[in-house]
Amino acid sequence: MSASPAHRSGERVLIVEDDATAAMLLARALARHGYQVRTAASAAQALERGAGWEPQAATVDLRLGQDSGLGLVPQLLQRHPGIRVLVLTGYASIATAVRAIKLGAIDYLAKPVEVTEIVAALRGCRGGGDSESPPLNRPSPRRFEWEYIQQVLSEQQGNISATARALGMQRRTLQRKLAKRPVRG
Repeated sequence: MSASPAHRSGERVLIVEDDATAAMLLARALARHGYQVRTAASAAQALERGAGWEPQAATVDLRLGQDSGLGLVPQLLQRHPGIRVLVLTGYASIATAVRAIKLGAIDYLAKPVEVTEIVAALRGCRGGGDSESPPLNRPSPRRFEWEYIQQVLSEQQGNISATARALGMQRRTLQRKLAKRPVRG
């Protein structure tokens, strides 16, 4: 049986992750699944490491230090036509997920995430009845609140004061909510 067009043995994957431990663990896990892997800790390093190597897929962390990984998505697509970009984040929201997909990402996964989910996304199998796909769960009310705050924050171009006014809450309350990691599920 031959490999599917979405995954051939030895496919090249560029991991863009500023957390060295997370990058190393993901690189090892993907290598065990037959991928050739390179890592980069920043957008600039990702563009440099991808040059001449021509990755077929990339995982991009949403937060790369003080920068957003979303800006890297169109750059990778322009430099490597046909590359499949998967955005990973510990700060998931509907607003950033929609933006990532509009920029050309094939999928958007919230950390912590199992390697089987990443592999399924890279193969294009998530959500299509694939047995490796996690069951879809309805988000909790706290999760909905987090996502709504992120959406309004995005609409206000990251302006905390304007977002607090739009949400009808104190600026300090909003800052406390933003400082917490998003609730899972």
